[in-house]
Amino acid sequence: MLLSEAMGRSDAVDADWLEELPRETLQAMLDAGREALEWRRILAKSGDNLVGEVLKHEGPFYVLDHYPKGDVFDPESHAQWYYHAHDKKDRPGEHGHFHTFMRGGGMPEGVEPAPLPDLAPKSDKHDLVCHLIAISMDRAGWPIGLFTTNRWVTGETWYAARDVSAMLDGFDMRIGKPSWPVNRWLTQMLVLFRPQIEALLQERDERVRAWQREHPEVENIYEDRRLEVTSQTPVSVEAQVEVLAARLAGSHRARRRR
Repeated sequence: MLLSEAMGRSDAVDADWLEELPRETLQAMLDAGREALEWRRILAKSGDNLVGEVLKHEGPFYVLDHYPKGDVFDPESHAQWYYHAHDKKDRPGEHGHFHTFMRGGGMPEGVEPAPLPDLAPKSDKHDLVCHLIAISMDRAGWPIGLFTTNRWVTGETWYAARDVSAMLDGFDMRIGKPSWPVNRWLTQMLVLFRPQIEALLQERDERVRAWQREHPEVENIYEDRRLEVTSQTPVSVEAQVEVLAARLAGSHRARRRR
């Protein structure tokens, strides 16, 4: 499904993962979702939203520019993000999207860049940067989708899906600029949608391999401009929270009956 086709599907939740995750994980996801909703409520009291928080001191908004200027980096967790937009004809229904990253200093032990012949990893660990997930936002400043990208899109160091998944726990933005609500909201989004993100990362790797098989003439698949978005899915914070709450309430009642 194209991202433009997914817009507005606020009820789109594939809950197969519910049976596979322990109660503690589901509870952490539910808590994250409730916090994400609370940040929206707090900002709305003053007529603000998450995207507005990012852009309000940035001047004119230009397509493809990074906001805030210089990106946002937490020197303790080594998490990083920026917001930007594409031309509306390229991403209809979307205002813009957040790109989230983990830099080398925050990567867990044991993860290594994928052994690609065309690009040697940077020697300085801080210069290693892995794209985690992108979060599509609508014009009301609320998330509508998640997607992954090919390497050329962000110029990242390429890691296999399992290693990117291992980095997700480390994305913890605890700095006040440009906005404490936005930084905490982004942190909770990667908790709330962890199962979908991990599935998208696996699909990303499968899509890249399939693209190579379909286009054997391409010398460097990771720099092929025809392959930009490698996986995507619509999301709804409200629907995810509802599914999680119902599941946890059901399991609680089942334990009481026993």
